[in-house]
Amino acid sequence: MALSNAGAESIRAHAFNPDRGHGFIASQREGMDVFRDLSPDAAIIVAQSAWQYSHHVLPGLIHHNGPILTVANWSGQWPGLVGMLNLNGSLTKAGVPYATLWSEDFTDDFFLDGLRTWLQTDALQHQVNHVRDDFEVPNYLVNVAQVLAEKIRRDKLILGVFDEGCMGMFNAIIPDHLLHPTGVFKERLSQSALYYETTQVSEYEGRDVLEWLEARGMQFEFGEDEATELTRNQVVWQGRMYVAAVRMADKFCCDAIGIQYQQGLKDLLPASDLVEGLLNNSDRPPILDKEGREIKPGQPIIHFNEVDECSGLDALLTNRVQAALGLPVETTLHDVRWGDEDRDGDAGFVWVFEISGATPPAHHVDGFAGSVGYRQPPMYFRLGGSTLAGVAKPGSIVWSRIFIEGDALHMDIGTGQALALSKRETQRRLDATTPQWPIMHAQLDGIDRDKFMARHKANHVNVVYANNAKSALDAALCRAALARALGIKVHLCGI
Repeated sequence: MALSNAGAESIRAHAFNPDRGHGFIASQREGMDVFRDLSPDAAIIVAQSAWQYSHHVLPGLIHHNGPILTVANWSGQWPGLVGMLNLNGSLTKAGVPYATLWSEDFTDDFFLDGLRTWLQTDALQHQVNHVRDDFEVPNYLVNVAQVLAEKIRRDKLILGVFDEGCMGMFNAIIPDHLLHPTGVFKERLSQSALYYETTQVSEYEGRDVLEWLEARGMQFEFGEDEATELTRNQVVWQGRMYVAAVRMADKFCCDAIGIQYQQGLKDLLPASDLVEGLLNNSDRPPILDKEGREIKPGQPIIHFNEVDECSGLDALLTNRVQAALGLPVETTLHDVRWGDEDRDGDAGFVWVFEISGATPPAHHVDGFAGSVGYRQPPMYFRLGGSTLAGVAKPGSIVWSRIFIEGDALHMDIGTGQALALSKRETQRRLDATTPQWPIMHAQLDGIDRDKFMARHKANHVNVVYANNAKSALDAALCRAALARALGIKVHLCGI
């Protein structure tokens, strides 16, 4: 309707498949075949109303000459905006020009004006005046950053990568020639090795992890049906995977690890999310190596969800800066899932940051006692497994994203707050998204919804807590200085 009202004709590029019951492009090959039959100069709109695998359409878009517009619905239940942000980041990394729009019902002036502009000019520019590249960092923070940069380059750091390219996230893979100048290198590991090592961990050790969590006050919504409910057996297997992951990280001297899970392990083991949330927590079940030595006591084993290497590099820098400044080191990524007005209070527009399964309990209201393990939804996770869910505690945060543009590493970084919304509003937001997953109510300093969407180059955003607004700003500026010292192009957003 919006296209016809603007005087344009729309032609569906690929047919609805009655056998599959949907019209999604379901593989990379299928996407290639779709673009093979299109005019390379046609104007293309990539419409997204759900999570998608960017590599299904990326090959065709990379070779396309005509104008490209990515469009997403604004919905928590059907998160097209999450898929679109991933595709936008992937197109940016690939150097493909594109325009982008989003809307709740496609009748608002913002969307319609933007659509008309794109149809008339083949281009669309959004306001991103919240971004600044020319900034000064106080000397005392520069000095901290310089010491950290020299240590990283001298000692080197290792990202342990359990199979690259989760769910087609091309934007999440850092090419080696961009990573190595920072002093960070990849240890390429296999999920098949993680599976084997998990099977070598005793059931007794897996049960110890579960009992440790219950002693800390974590609640689990247990049932009996393996196909639809969370069972103790599933969590014991997750405990075994946690032990295996800690020991493998130690064996290969990894400073951070990333587990893909969704392709490969999903057919062998319960979900890795509980494992991932525990790894990122300083207070976690103790694990001994073969000599009886506890592995990194009182420290997180930094984990980057869905092997998002941009998040992994960012998490390493975050950890070093936070520790140097005496601030909390627990960090995690979230999906930029959705956002809406606070309908039970006066907070205004509040983002829903919600990763698909687990965040460190240090981020939750009441820590482990405020954390709940639900069965992962069977639609995504056939073999079940517990989430590590909770509501993020109120406080000052630093948010950031490392991304690739122009064959260079970039970092967007800013500050904000995690808010405490009412129980009713929190439940409304959980019900509108995925109630089994952890949620953060976030507001970002100096950035409204549309400016963030226009600028952000990923479905993921990294967050870490500070003690107050002043320490959050110090941490953001110190990390900016560290990233600069390592050759990353830094952009302050909203600060």
